[in-house]
Amino acid sequence: MSRECCGPDPVVAPEAVSYNPDAERDRMPWWRDRALALPVGAGLLWLLGMILERTGPEVIASAVYALALAVVGATFVPEALRRLIRRRGGDRLGVGLLMTIAAAGAVLLGHIGEAAALAFLFSIAEALEERAMERARRGLRALLSLIPDTARIARPDGAHTVRAADVRRGDILVVGAGDRIATDGVTVTGRSWVDTSAITGESIPVEVGPGDEVAAGSVNGSGTITIEATADGYDNSVTRIVHLVEQAHAAKGERARLADRIARPLVPLVLIAAALTAGFGVLLGDPVIWIERALVVLVAASPCALAIAVPVTVISAIGSASRFGVAITSGVAFEQLGTIRTVAVDKTGTLTRNDPRVVTTRVAPGHTADDLLRVAAAVEATSSHPLARALLAAAPGHPRAVDVSEVPGRGLTGSVEGRRVRVGSDRWIALGELAEEAADLADEGMTIIVVEIDGATVGVVGVRDEPRPEAAEAIAALHAQGIDTVMLTGDNARTARAIAARTGIETVHAEQLPAQKAERIRRLAQRRPTAMIGDGINDAPALASATVGIAMGVGGSAAAIESADIAFTGSDLRLIPDAIAHARRGRAIMTGNIALAVAIIVVLFPLALTGVLGLAAVVLIHEIAEIVIIGNGLRAARTGGRRAAPLPDYPIGRVPEAGKGQTRLSA
Repeated sequence: MSRECCGPDPVVAPEAVSYNPDAERDRMPWWRDRALALPVGAGLLWLLGMILERTGPEVIASAVYALALAVVGATFVPEALRRLIRRRGGDRLGVGLLMTIAAAGAVLLGHIGEAAALAFLFSIAEALEERAMERARRGLRALLSLIPDTARIARPDGAHTVRAADVRRGDILVVGAGDRIATDGVTVTGRSWVDTSAITGESIPVEVGPGDEVAAGSVNGSGTITIEATADGYDNSVTRIVHLVEQAHAAKGERARLADRIARPLVPLVLIAAALTAGFGVLLGDPVIWIERALVVLVAASPCALAIAVPVTVISAIGSASRFGVAITSGVAFEQLGTIRTVAVDKTGTLTRNDPRVVTTRVAPGHTADDLLRVAAAVEATSSHPLARALLAAAPGHPRAVDVSEVPGRGLTGSVEGRRVRVGSDRWIALGELAEEAADLADEGMTIIVVEIDGATVGVVGVRDEPRPEAAEAIAALHAQGIDTVMLTGDNARTARAIAARTGIETVHAEQLPAQKAERIRRLAQRRPTAMIGDGINDAPALASATVGIAMGVGGSAAAIESADIAFTGSDLRLIPDAIAHARRGRAIMTGNIALAVAIIVVLFPLALTGVLGLAAVVLIHEIAEIVIIGNGLRAARTGGRRAAPLPDYPIGRVPEAGKGQTRLSA
């Protein structure tokens, strides 16, 4: 929506973006997408025309060329003419108009094949770009899937089910075990664990009780809680995330591509020069000669080589990047990736495995670590909590527990081999003599599980979401390229600081909500080109706000992938420096191609204007330049990137020493 005509965009309600038929284009096979199928069909006709030109009657080849030009011209000529008539200022003078005029000039001079080639190359690049942009719209539906369709509201006559969008501030919501929370609120009654990973990125559920805030889209654990809504159902933290993503994509869509930036000053100059050539020539000499010379000027200044310079490089580079696990959605994203000077990284699921593991234990005298883990795993065996999975992985041979019961938001109790066991948080079970050791583990970024046997605290277990084994190497490679690194995470400051120290991250911003992440990324991107790397729905606004958004493909949420410009089909972080180095090299090749294409125009223009070169010479030079540019662009397919070899997992309880890099913490 245009702010100039309609004011600020309204807050997005869930039903407002529930379905958009245009967003389904990217799911279609290309032959069913008219915007892509037409250029491809025209390209095949152009190739057929080239074959017929050398083997068959010239008239048939010309007819095939004309058909190809008509088919592909329908994809951009009408729009170029509409922009010329309706738009104001430089917006109406773009590459499309110059392509239209150049193709028309080539046809008038009898070079239909040249016109068809020019139109095909331009239209296929435009179609691929448009198809990539429409992928972003699908991400909005993935974001809004966080909000349940309905919510239960407590009223004097009982609980009533209403649409989530109809929830109003002050309503009391009843949230059962496993339910997704419909809007932001404050817990009124009950205790439970709440999975906030989709909102904050924190992999370990948090305990909530009366007075604690909860966010829309969070998933309730095993206890029933009631919540007083602090936001309307159509205007909460999740719908604001959607709005942030929309705004970021709109801002990106307004950025002119490199070809457009070159064309803005070039188009009016070429048109004025051709018109002046024809006008003065008619007044001063033979009208036929000067009109033909004006058309030669148009062909000489036509961006045939410029049209090829970027697409051939981008297609080559993007194709080779996909072979080592990097999917780049558009030429714009590839261009911008080569400019990156700061990389911001999400923690959970990106730097870390998103798989909490037992790191260490501390036990009271008279007990062993093995016994501690065995009894804790026995009690947690039936729980679906991520911490339970960590305990079970650490003690697979645990005994069987009986009479197990859960205290929502606190922990579990049960009997193991005749002993009464409690396993839970330090808010529920007193630490006693282990308080100091538990505090040390917490300072190292671990979540603490306390184990009590027969009324006595016997030990604590430290659980942490460990960094990916290649994370430190990837960060070091980025620093070697002169790229700054920043961590943005919704996790707590102690955990963020510990992970940053071990991986070598320079700057940390912890306890960040999605809107805060997006705002920090916007500020960074205003100062220098910034890439954001993430994998969760909570990362979507930041990914969309960055100069380049990069999604971790394996395990990444649909919203993150659709909001990003680049996706990794694997999870090896060493692909990040590889991809940036590849894009820098491709950008250098692209710049060289553009410089050559512009130089050809600069040289040919005055020679054609003065009549030194005729049409045949101009076309020949253009063709040679195009061959050189294509050959140079194909060099972008060569890459030093490699599909990183898998690294072995660290054994449970054994991790490498923490890195010695300095960390600046901003919570």
